[in-house]
Amino acid sequence: MKDEKLYLIHMAECIQRIEEYTAEGRRAFFNDRKTQDAVLRNLQTLAESSQRIPPAWKTSRPEVDWAGLSAFRNVVVHDYLGIDLEEIWEIVEKDLPALKSKVEELARELGISLKPPLS
Repeated sequence: MKDEKLYLIHMAECIQRIEEYTAEGRRAFFNDRKTQDAVLRNLQTLAESSQRIPPAWKTSRPEVDWAGLSAFRNVVVHDYLGIDLEEIWEIVEKDLPALKSKVEELARELGISLKPPLS
């Protein structure tokens, strides 16, 4: 069993990677399949890690759509042919910043350091 803190750290790392991959904006995202693949992979991993967050932590952040994250993971894994890149971009642009804020708040409350990963 992994340390539960690692899943929150992993979520933050995935968010950071997605931010890096999409820093050049919408046009660059839609014009580069590697970027699309990298973003999708990190969204999948982020959603998978969110499923492993302890229930008490989730309860402390009811404003996070934990069930939605879990459902999204299932779509990415099982219905990958139906993925709409417009929807993915909307998630990156609108949903990810709020999730990042909540992950950071939860980490602070739990005394978990979210240092940037070594490059």
